[in-house]
Formats: sequence, structure tokens, C-alpha cells
Amino acid sequence: MAEHEQNHPAKRPATAARRRSDLGTVLKAGVAALVVLGVAPFFLDIYTVNVLIRALLLAALALTVDLLWGYTGILTFGQSAFFGIGAYACALVFTHWGFGAGWAILALGLGIVAAMAVAALAGWLAFYHGASPLYGSIVTLALPIVLTQVVFAGGRTTGSSSGLSGFPTYYWSIEIWFWIAGAFLVAVTALAWLFVRSDMGRVLVAIRENETRCAYLGIPVSRIKIMLLVAAGAIGAVAGFGYAAFTNVVAPELTGFLLGTELLIWVALGGRGTLIGPVIGAILIDVTSSYLSGSLPFYWKLLVGVLFVVVIVALPQGLMPEVTKLWRRMVPGARRTAKAPTIEPAPVREVAPRVEQPLAVRGVHRHFGSLQVLQGIDFVANEGELLSLVGPNGAGKTTLIRCLADGYERSGGDIKVFGRDLGRGPPDRCVALGIGRKFQTANVFATLTVAECLRVARYRLEPPSIWSSDNTLALPEAARRIVEETGLAESLDTEARHLAHGQKQALELAMVLALEPRIVLLDEPTAGLTRNERERIGAILTSLTERERLSILLVEHDLDFVREISSRVIVLHQGKIVLDGSVKEVVGSELVREIYAGTALDGGGGGP
Repeated sequence: MAEHEQNHPAKRPATAARRRSDLGTVLKAGVAALVVLGVAPFFLDIYTVNVLIRALLLAALALTVDLLWGYTGILTFGQSAFFGIGAYACALVFTHWGFGAGWAILALGLGIVAAMAVAALAGWLAFYHGASPLYGSIVTLALPIVLTQVVFAGGRTTGSSSGLSGFPTYYWSIEIWFWIAGAFLVAVTALAWLFVRSDMGRVLVAIRENETRCAYLGIPVSRIKIMLLVAAGAIGAVAGFGYAAFTNVVAPELTGFLLGTELLIWVALGGRGTLIGPVIGAILIDVTSSYLSGSLPFYWKLLVGVLFVVVIVALPQGLMPEVTKLWRRMVPGARRTAKAPTIEPAPVREVAPRVEQPLAVRGVHRHFGSLQVLQGIDFVANEGELLSLVGPNGAGKTTLIRCLADGYERSGGDIKVFGRDLGRGPPDRCVALGIGRKFQTANVFATLTVAECLRVARYRLEPPSIWSSDNTLALPEAARRIVEETGLAESLDTEARHLAHGQKQALELAMVLALEPRIVLLDEPTAGLTRNERERIGAILTSLTERERLSILLVEHDLDFVREISSRVIVLHQGKIVLDGSVKEVVGSELVREIYAGTALDGGGGGP
């Protein structure tokens, strides 16, 4: 069979009217910030300017922590390692090789490349499919510890525990160094602001909110995390290079765990997920600490620690969200309300001819230790067929759905999708073959709006911009019908957490259909919906099989719903298929009545 059509997304014209960007606002704010930075050295004493240069560079490093932790949910302790790599690249080249413009460019390039390589390796170890967030934190925690030991073991080359100092550098005036550090921070902040406000920025928030749902929407979560960590590593290396070139001193502490922890504290105090909060927090705390360390040498760390505990307990979101709320109360019209996007038909894509059956399952089994949940499952799903899976609680229905949607789930057996082996790939690769899965309970992105949830679901078909957002929302007919007939069209700018349970179920189903899959796995899609909503959903599912020839596998507790829309029914019992036939054959079967003796024939529960 030819490659599935989802690998060839249709292109839509990206006109200025379609795109929304904060570029104008960012440019104005950036120019204003540069003006302030330009005149600041003439109003501050030399010591304060000197301290601020370090603070500005560290603020850029704190901003990368906010991108990783605040927006993507990656609790990282390792950003200090990339800062140290950039600093030591500068010191080692200037000390042992030479000094000059060419050597400076070489040192900066080596620092960036080394930091990106280390970040890629750490990301590969930390973010593989199935790894827990705790494991990723442990890997990033070990990174600065390992690099610090490498510096210690470097002997005279790295200066060991004493570090390197006195190497040649550019002895520019302190004002020039201040302007360089400030311009670097403004540039990084401006780019980060455009990034997080773009469609791709919403994908980062979706990963933070519900990484599992992202994977089953075909989003390569691990790859995105690794790429983000690599970019953050490059920014950290540039900041470290600037610090070393300015101070003429590098020490193991620059790569250490303590600095990595301080960065987390600054971000938490400033307000994670706000960008500006961590920048301001890093500058204020670093400058304040510099003064307190002189006047209160034995108490300043204690004071910072107490402040951290107080803010985390009283203001768990940090200071910046509270400042923003206060500003909006004081300044009328300060609250910015985004215009809800308009819905339009998705571009029609040519469907490659299919000669194989959509789904063929042979000998699939799943066990957890000695517990056999599925045993020798064999069946095929045909094109244009709505196949319902029913059975008592614990029969293994949801486990079978998981095996079909994630190559890692099954213990054995073969699954072919349009003649292609499902293999042992993660969910996003299964989506690439044309599989879409709805979960048993509503599985959406709590802090994203309905429109943003649907746009995230279109990731594979319409790759998101990293600098702007789309004013329109292109959906296929089936997803549009779900949105319009369940009232979601009037709630496009409403955060998903504020929806009623039934609407959350409808939203997740619309997200799955937005993938334009050829095989749809639905685990109780009508749970929580009213009778009228169930009837509308049933009509849409029936039209998908009849008009678009989709293959739909349905696990449903409502037997009346199953009777009305199913083409075929499979009965599971104790992990085995005991009956496979038409609705009439299954309902009238003596075997089925025996299986359900003493229970209601509702097909619910979801299995293990």
C-alpha cells in the first residue's frame, strides 16, 4: 500500500489575514527595553552595573528554564551545565590556544556545539517513550554533577577545583559589556515571547497538560522535548561564554547543581509560565543577593530560602501572575481578549488507493506477570464497518484498544494496518498509519481553549508556526459536525476545564476526528452525553462508515446505542473472543446470556 495520505498534508495559503503575531508589540517593547538599558549605566554606580551584567546573563538562562519547566512541564536541574560548557569553552580556548576575533568565534562555536550535543544526549536518555517525568528530572540532575567531576578531573587543563582565571579577553568598558548582556537578554526574551504565543507554543502547553493525549494525536513528544532542550542548551552556552569573557574567571560552580537549583527558585518566585516573571525574578534576586552577601554574609541565603518558602506557600504560581491581576484591576482595558477563531472546512486531500484490509489482528496477547489479560485475539476490521467490542467488566476491551493504538502495549502477536506491520512503535507512529484513539474518560488539555485543543489535534496535518498563530481553524466535516451539534462552536474561546463533562467527551471525539484517521478506536465516546447528543454522535459515526468508509472500533456501555449503529459485534470474555457476528446473532446468543448471567449486558467497565 502507498504511504498513508496523512504523510502528505495539504497546504493552505498562509496570508497575513490568516496569521496573528505579536511581532509589532514585541518590537515596541524591545525598543523600549533597549532604551532603558542604554541609559541605565549612566545612572547606576559601577558596582551595581557590574552585578547587573552577571544578572542579565543569568536571567537569559532562567528564561530557558521557564520554557522547559513553566511551559513544557520538564523539571530540569541541568541548565547550569550548559552555562558552564559555554564558559569553559571560552576559558579553555583563550588560555590554551589563543586569543583574537577568530579564536573567539571558534570558542563560541565550540561551546554552542558541545552544549547542544550534551543536551541531545541528555534528552535522548531522559525523554524516551514511556519515561516518567521523574526520570527526566533525575537525568538533568545528574548532568551538572557529572560535568563538575569532569572539570575536577581535568587537572591543569581545566584548573580543577580552582578553575581558570586571568586569561586574555576583550577589555571593553563596563558600559559596553552591560549593553551586550542587555541586548542578548532582550533578544532572547523577544524570541521566546513570540514562540510561546505561537501555535507551537500551544503545543508546548498541551505537552505540559497532557503528554499522553499529545502522543495519541500523533505529536512526537520526545522529539519536541529534545529539540527544546537542545535550543535551551545553545542559549545557555552563549550566556556562559559572555560571562567568562567578561569576568576572566571560570570555576566548577558555574556547571554545578547549586546554580541549577537557584535557577528553579528564581523561576518559581518570579512565576513560571510567564517568561517576564523569571527574568525579573532572576535579576532582582541575584542583585539583592550580591548586596546581602556583603552586609549579611551568614544570613542572606537563609533569607532567600525563607522568601522562597513563603512565596511557594502563599503564591504557588509566583509573583508575576499576582502583579498581572493587580495591573488589570487598576488599568481599565488592560485585559486582552483574543478573538475566537473562525471555523472553515479542511482542505480535501487525495486518499491513496487501499487494497489491504484496514486492520488485521493475529494472535495478540497481553499479560502482566502471570496475569493473562488478552489471549490469542484474532479478528479483522473491514472498510466502512462499525465494529463494537462488548463484554463484562475485566474482559480486556480497553486493553485491546491500547494494544491497537500503541505498539509497545502488546506482549505478543501481530497487528497489520492496511497491510503494514504496526511494529513496536510509540502512539505517534501508530497515528501516522491512520489510527485515532479516544480514551475512556474525557482526555483534553485543561488550560487550552476549545479552539486551541482542536488546533493542537491538527499538528500532523498542518504543522504549527513557531512565530505566529492562525486566526482560522480548519476542520474536516466530521469534526465540524461534532463541534457544531454539541454546542462547542459557541465555546471556542472557553478553556477546556470549564466545559461540562459531556462537552469534554465531545471535544475529545472532535480532536480524534480532526486527525482525519482511517481507523477510529472509540472507548465509550458517549459517556456523559444526553440522549439527543448520543443520537447525533451516532448519526455522525454511521455517516463516517458509510460515506467516508472509515473502520470504527467501538467500546460502549450503552447496548441500545450499539444495536442502532453497529455493523458487527465482538464479545470478549476473560481475555478471549467468544463470539464474532452480527448484532442479531450476538443479542440472541445463548452463550452471551450465560456470560452475562447475573450482570447487565452493558459492555462497560473498560477492562484492565
